[in-house]
Amino acid sequence: MTRFIGGRAALITALLCAASYPTDAFTPTSRHWNSRTVRTPSTTSPFSRTVATTTTTTTSSTQRNASNSNTIHPLKKGSTVALVTPFTPSGSIDIPALRSLLQFHVQSSTDGICILGTTGEASLLSMEERKMVLDVCVEEVKGIIPILCGTGTIDPKQVREMTLQAIDCGCDASLVVTPPYIKPPQRGLVRHFMDMADLGLPVVVYNVPGRTAVDISPETIGIVAEHEMIVGVKEATGDLTRVERIRMVEQEQRQMGKIHSDRSPLLLYSGDDSTEAEFVLKGGDGCISVTANVAPREMHDMMMAALDRKAEEAMRINEMLKDVHKDIFCESNPIPAKWALKRMNKIPNAYCRPPLMELDEKYHTVVEAALAKARLI
Repeated sequence: MTRFIGGRAALITALLCAASYPTDAFTPTSRHWNSRTVRTPSTTSPFSRTVATTTTTTTSSTQRNASNSNTIHPLKKGSTVALVTPFTPSGSIDIPALRSLLQFHVQSSTDGICILGTTGEASLLSMEERKMVLDVCVEEVKGIIPILCGTGTIDPKQVREMTLQAIDCGCDASLVVTPPYIKPPQRGLVRHFMDMADLGLPVVVYNVPGRTAVDISPETIGIVAEHEMIVGVKEATGDLTRVERIRMVEQEQRQMGKIHSDRSPLLLYSGDDSTEAEFVLKGGDGCISVTANVAPREMHDMMMAALDRKAEEAMRINEMLKDVHKDIFCESNPIPAKWALKRMNKIPNAYCRPPLMELDEKYHTVVEAALAKARLI
């Protein structure tokens, strides 16, 4: 059924809804969905995209030609890394280091890459720099690991601009945070997320009230889940009861016919490293993790164990990483994560853009001890 939402911005969504998809186009197969292809003519306008009605088989490739940049690869369950943005000592983006980090995650079986979020210092990057990061990420991992791009901020016009840029660059989904500081009402959040989903890129709603001062309620999540392009939620509240509450509201919406019965359930990601294993054991689907920067293989293994309901194994890995989960936040994110990556020889330096700074020396031994306990150094 086509949702008529009005305006040019609705064109891509109308096309998506009107197209005759195979009924299994978004049916989970193992831990991931099938892909659909988005064809883009030579124009730069995102509104002139059309959607192919046939599914395609994703072929992993390490060739850096972005030949499949117009294919949307649905997000997976498991461990998504909230990736840092490496800089040179002068503060410019370190492209070789970024490529190296991305390949580190390919080799470590990371299930998703989240770029240009808080951990990526996105609020300190220009649009031109964002494009640099997006282009490198598409070149390195497109078709191998799904790419989630942070596009949230206070002003909806800027969110729209960043989301359209992500579409043009070939990103697979956008992570949109509740607008920080201004404390919009729940009805304002509904409109905000629906408007961004209308642009045609799958959306993961990001709830982190500790940073934004606004909490999107499970009931509001149930309402925005009616939109076919809202595919997931990142819950960074640390409240494990949210999993059951969101699932319950979503099921009620399905029973009332507001969410089509053929659609897959929302992907529920934890954004709180210390509780991620428990979150998935209680019915979540994975995490968007800072710890995964330094322990990608371990985080992947922990998430797979939790998804397979191997609670003992999941908690064993979590116990090994417990100090990393804690001490990687001993100063503001991503300061400790960058220092840890430098200590592990994964990036050349730990530079953070002002007003952030490199890790205070008094925390060097703290982070180093956490890495050693987890056998990461």
